Amino acid sequence: MKVKLFNLATIIALALSMLCSTTAMAQEKKEEKIDWMKEITDRVTFNGYAQGGYSYSNANDKTTTDFNLKRTLLWAKARITDRWSFLFMYDFSSVVQEFYTDYRVTDDDMVTVRVGQFKHSYSMENPLSPTQLELIDVYSQAVLYLAGEGPDPLNGVNYGRDMGLMVYGNLLNKQIHYELAIMNGQGINRRDGNSDKDYIAKVEYKPEMVPGLRVVASGQLGRGHAVGKAAWNPEINVGDNYRRNRFSIGAEYKYGMFAPGKYKEARPISVRAEWLEGKDGNVGSNGGYITAAVPVMEGVDAVASLETFNRNTTKSGWRQSNLTIGAQYWFYKKCRVQLQYTRCFCGDYISNDYNWLQGQIQVAF
Repeated sequence: MKVKLFNLATIIALALSMLCSTTAMAQEKKEEKIDWMKEITDRVTFNGYAQGGYSYSNANDKTTTDFNLKRTLLWAKARITDRWSFLFMYDFSSVVQEFYTDYRVTDDDMVTVRVGQFKHSYSMENPLSPTQLELIDVYSQAVLYLAGEGPDPLNGVNYGRDMGLMVYGNLLNKQIHYELAIMNGQGINRRDGNSDKDYIAKVEYKPEMVPGLRVVASGQLGRGHAVGKAAWNPEINVGDNYRRNRFSIGAEYKYGMFAPGKYKEARPISVRAEWLEGKDGNVGSNGGYITAAVPVMEGVDAVASLETFNRNTTKSGWRQSNLTIGAQYWFYKKCRVQLQYTRCFCGDYISNDYNWLQGQIQVAF
């Protein structure tokens, strides 16, 4: 179900009216004038980014070249009260991405409740913004498929998002971060295709004795409602309800900080690795990645990634492994230029082995 613009306008108007009501009550208590413009600028923030570039590949002995604009996102976040906030995100190259409200239940960060449409918690990479990730293609193959970012025809294109309710927070002096969610399982801007819900959990541990390290485990249990057919899973037809379970475990380590320069942000050496598994009906899939970014001079990082993913673990020919090397130059805070070469090693049912060259510019604020 597509979200209609007038409904979105109603949501935003409601959030702003609640913000104004809260401010009005504070005005009555203090019996003083309030600078409305300052109040809004203090409580409402706007962010956005665009990513676009050029790619070349020779998959299946066919040369493909393409200028592209992958993402153009803008979002607004309103701090209604010190505990209550609202966010709305739109991608001008695709669809409405997110709209949700957060309410912090406890004075500390132990319990916060989120309701709406948002990025779900499965995997380490999926919740991360494309502006933070090292690869131009953003997510690894396993995350793209198993987290519902796009290339799973059974689940459709969902950009790793869904509708539902989540409770999250921090424990033990923020050494442990948890996220528990119940979601439709059908993806963004759609009603649920069945009466079953998906249950997603994530636990992240940051040991005090090893600064910069985090270890993460996540899982998802649910039943999908197929919106398409997959060649590697022919038993599931459009409209079928099927088991759709996932599991992942991974770790990330960040070390040190490279001097940022006048208009750039400090950057650490970072290494992230994760293994993911899934089950769709009777067909299992699995894969993993290891990705590293190393600052080599002011504003410049060397990037490398090795990943593999098998769409069907019971039949040969459905595995693809990618080796990527490249560099990125941060020319202003969140803005960068990227250049990467990928050698793709493919199973018989996917493609011949091929080369993939990509360049991209990112502008963010």
